[in-house]
Amino acid sequence: MVRFVALLIVLGFVCCSCSVSNGGKLGGRTEITDVKTNKEVQDLGKYSVDQYSLQHQGELGGTGNLNFVEVVEAQMQVVSGMKYYLKVNATQNGASKMFDAVVVVKPWDQSKELVQFSPYAN
Repeated sequence: MVRFVALLIVLGFVCCSCSVSNGGKLGGRTEITDVKTNKEVQDLGKYSVDQYSLQHQGELGGTGNLNFVEVVEAQMQVVSGMKYYLKVNATQNGASKMFDAVVVVKPWDQSKELVQFSPYAN
């Protein structure tokens, strides 16, 4: 029963907080159409860059930290929470680079987790 209520809350949250294209289905990816003005999506993009930088501090070393610029494309998927697929623009030593990021958000736990962050694959 608790999971059912949580799912209803998540679905209500999705319907109210994001403008998505028509035809999305439960479990499938849905394009987020207002990416540049969607504060939640932009915050998740910044979160993904910040988390990646924290996790790879020693590895970035002399190459410089990544700095978030913006999310340029985004999709979401209802899973056990919401899974966001982001195309993130960041800079490193002044050079612009694109990255693919996947973030899972569980509103009922008030948690989010970066599960993938990698250079953008065309």
